[in-house]
Amino acid sequence: MKHVFVCIFLCFSIFSIAQDHGFPFGEVAHRELDIKSYDKDTSAVALVLNEFGEAYIDNSNDNNLLLEYHIKIKILKKAGTDQANFEIPLRKSNGKEEVLKDVQASSFNFENGVIKEAKLNTKSVFKEERSKYWNLQKFAIPNVRVGSVIEVKYTLESPYIYNFRTWAFQSEIPKVKSEYWATIPGNYIYNISLKGFLELSKNESELIRDCFTPGGGHKADCGRSMWAMKDIPAFVEEDYMTASSNFISTINFELSEIRFFDGRVDKISKEWKDVEMELRGDNKFGVQIKRGKDIVDGKVDQLIIGETDPLVKAKRIYDFIRYWYRWNDVYGLYSEFGIKKAFDTKTGNVGDINLSLIAALKYAELDVEALLLSTRANGLVTEIYPILSDFNYVVAKLNIGDKVYLLDATDDFVSFGLLPERCLNGKGRVFGGKESYWYEIKPADKEKTLSIVNLVLDSLGAMRGTIQYSYIGYKAASQRSKLSTFTSEKEYITDLQKRIPYTNIEHFEFQNADDSSKPLVLKLDVVIQAFDNLNTNQFLLNPFMGERLENNPFKSSERSYPVDFGAPLEEILVFSMIYPKNFEIDELPAKVGLALPNNGGRYICEFQQLDNRVTLNHSLQISRTIFSSAEYHYLKELFNRVIQVQQTDLVFKRK
Repeated sequence: MKHVFVCIFLCFSIFSIAQDHGFPFGEVAHRELDIKSYDKDTSAVALVLNEFGEAYIDNSNDNNLLLEYHIKIKILKKAGTDQANFEIPLRKSNGKEEVLKDVQASSFNFENGVIKEAKLNTKSVFKEERSKYWNLQKFAIPNVRVGSVIEVKYTLESPYIYNFRTWAFQSEIPKVKSEYWATIPGNYIYNISLKGFLELSKNESELIRDCFTPGGGHKADCGRSMWAMKDIPAFVEEDYMTASSNFISTINFELSEIRFFDGRVDKISKEWKDVEMELRGDNKFGVQIKRGKDIVDGKVDQLIIGETDPLVKAKRIYDFIRYWYRWNDVYGLYSEFGIKKAFDTKTGNVGDINLSLIAALKYAELDVEALLLSTRANGLVTEIYPILSDFNYVVAKLNIGDKVYLLDATDDFVSFGLLPERCLNGKGRVFGGKESYWYEIKPADKEKTLSIVNLVLDSLGAMRGTIQYSYIGYKAASQRSKLSTFTSEKEYITDLQKRIPYTNIEHFEFQNADDSSKPLVLKLDVVIQAFDNLNTNQFLLNPFMGERLENNPFKSSERSYPVDFGAPLEEILVFSMIYPKNFEIDELPAKVGLALPNNGGRYICEFQQLDNRVTLNHSLQISRTIFSSAEYHYLKELFNRVIQVQQTDLVFKRK
């Protein structure tokens, strides 16, 4: 991934030059309506023909930040008609809110040999309250069908001038062209970054004299930056990836400092030492940890009385906090309600619960630090300079001897030292006793499933025997979570039986269902009605039954961003079946053994036969969590081979 970092200053070395602004509204050409498909991506359901945006500060209206946006889209397939439904998020807080103005929207179609325009009725534009901090402005363009060209233009006015508009060049559909202009007063200094893998076709700057006049006779020059891309591919989300915001080609702005006309300079981008001091004194963070020690006082004493082993102490405290609270599913590194209120009500967000955990561990005189992180869905954090808004989660980093345990008490199903998969995302920032530092977050275990199948095929075509599933590490956590969604274990088994064809589960037993420190084990006694009868000279059997991988998770021909499994993956199947002696296997499949480069993993499948027993040992291991785009084809081919092998039937013939 490339990152281009630029600072916009008061002075520019490039002289102002005349520029054309965007493209005119409503000028749809016959050739645009004649387009039937996009040759660079024939699967595209729609195509952005042109997109232009310009952001600047409006001097005449309380210095609001304005974005003028204009887009023209060709509808290529029926699924593409969804592009006519617009939902524009509008931020609100502290009595202020963003406003959508001057909305123009139309569809254009060939009708009786002429181009007909259907305009949006402005009364059809309505606002929906989405949350405490966001509204949605919604509208649907009329008369849209396959072959239509749709066009939208509007102005978005925002009072949040410090949050300059990010621009995404990529979206779910391809674009012929996308261009963005940003005009920034010289006394606002931004760090500007280009994120993603695509190259700019345009990267220019110019100086605009006296463009910013906030009042009091003051004037400032502005720097205008102009960026564009052409022939932009659609961004396709696939399995095993973190937040798409990590990889979509975008221009991002981070306010670094403001230079006032009286000579003052307000540094917005602070150093980590400034952030550390700020967090330690924050009423919703550092102060809560200090107060929390008093709140958990009596409870912790009861847990650790007479105990000298620090690991035992830590596990008792962790289990206590984990089962005391009910997480309200809200993320955050700050305490939402305050630890005292959250502790009394036994409910809180991530900050409430894990800051309580840190406070309790500190009370027990254990070496614990707060670790700030960003979840996988939230995106990777910026490491070059401190941006607290990048982080949306806090956990405990416990140090015992030379071992480190990362603890999150919001999840009832993970074991001690195992962070939920949502937290496995690059690096976190640890706030220790003196100073903060980066810490790489790694999975503490695998996502492992061990399936052992022992069956006997009788002469009537029924297979009787046992199936045992052992779920380990992250797989155990996910299966326990799934089990908790059912009202009983029996209801879970009923659902499982529906998903295993021709199988009757006569008896079942769960082991360690409530003990997250051990593997979750499910034992089944089954009868599988595989065949109506064996009064035949030949029959086929697939030993994978319900264990098959149906689709390759890696579908694209190319992938420009990494594959991220989160945790190492291991799936093992040990299959054994005794079959009637009057049958024999026509030919055993050959042994398959494949390995990924750089110790990335391996795949082994081996059939064996002894008398009238056939066995299968099947093992898929992904040993590393992250694979580069250059390694993508090896992964894709490995999974293709797994699918191919699992579709192989054993051929039995009568002796």
